[in-house]
Amino acid sequence: MSTVPPAASSPSVAAAADPYFQELFAERIGGAGYGKGTEIYKFEKIKRAKRKALADHPQRQLIDFGIGENDSMAAAAVREVMAQEINRPENRGYADNGIPEFKEAVARFMKRQFDVTLDPATQVNHCIGSKPAYAMLPACFINPGDVTLMTVPGYPVAGTHTRYYGGEVYRLPLVESNGFLPDLDAVPDEIYRRTKLLVLNYPNSPTGRTAPPEFYERVVALAKEKRFVVVQDAAHILLTFDGPPRSFLQTPGAVDVGVEVHSMSKGYDMIGWRMGWVCGHPRVVSAFADVKDNSDSGQFIATQKAAAAALDDDSIPTAIREKYRRRMTKLVSTLRECGFQCQMPGGSYFLYTPAPTGAAGGETFAQAEDATRFLIEQHGIVTVPWDDAGPYLRFSVTYVAADEKAEDELMAATRSRLAAAGLRFGASS
Repeated sequence: MSTVPPAASSPSVAAAADPYFQELFAERIGGAGYGKGTEIYKFEKIKRAKRKALADHPQRQLIDFGIGENDSMAAAAVREVMAQEINRPENRGYADNGIPEFKEAVARFMKRQFDVTLDPATQVNHCIGSKPAYAMLPACFINPGDVTLMTVPGYPVAGTHTRYYGGEVYRLPLVESNGFLPDLDAVPDEIYRRTKLLVLNYPNSPTGRTAPPEFYERVVALAKEKRFVVVQDAAHILLTFDGPPRSFLQTPGAVDVGVEVHSMSKGYDMIGWRMGWVCGHPRVVSAFADVKDNSDSGQFIATQKAAAAALDDDSIPTAIREKYRRRMTKLVSTLRECGFQCQMPGGSYFLYTPAPTGAAGGETFAQAEDATRFLIEQHGIVTVPWDDAGPYLRFSVTYVAADEKAEDELMAATRSRLAAAGLRFGASS
């Protein structure tokens, strides 16, 4: 009669044992400790608070200002092009680094919108959404010990991949006293000597700040002086409210120092279609294309053709911008009535405002995350907390509402719930 080893006879013991490759995980994702951490990601905390709110108050509908994606489908005309192109046999193959039709549409768009002239063959390359571009660009430049300058709060992907390659991230806090622009004069010379990349994002997510021409001029001059590459994240560029949308590449000399990354998601309601592009200096675009060619085989050709059609129709982003401008105006008015210190952002569909420090009943909030959890669980209002450069809440106007009447009803409900919360603001709270 054979003897069964103890580990095999007990499922609980087997489940507790590490796999043989536990020690093989790369340090960049946690090494031997991968999968054993107890830290909970911010958005997972929000999901848990939403589940608790729904369980405790099943009859109360959540008012969700935490959604970070457009609430509408892509324009019918764009979907129609997709429907036609998806059945064409010539679109079935690999797209690799993109088709001429899309690159040419990008060049027309950049010329028409920003008076920026680009060679579609050498200065434009598509990406499967902008997120992979931020993952791949550090591969073009970062060696161990190199530095990427990143604004915070902000989108972390370029920083994550900088660390993957053994580089370091130097954080540039975005604070109200500096107009939510990075203080580039405060960066030590020792950091500048090792800097390869500066990643910017304007209109900024989440602060909603737009960058004035003189800021971009300063960036171009500094890039040439300190010898680094600029990567401008233009995902929200078509959602500019304080004037015409402005491209970094409009700045004299900008094409000499870097690239701009665009997304079809925000300005064209093409969330989930995964279409974007990198444009600017041809050598940087070429390096990106080489890395990309070893990372993916391109977006589906039918998708690229539908995106090209969208780029040629300026009425699409115009309508989307006016919709979110209208919603943002209503939200700012509502929140100001309820004690929030906020104003119309320069762009993006995010409103970034100081978090309350307390509420009725003696509640106190040490950080924005505490205020977020309180608003979700006690009042059914969902926001996103940011504590990277002070306690702030991010409200998004991408909530689901069928028409303006529904928007007004949602604002009225928000006003009523916030009044009941009795929020307090400022140190005296």
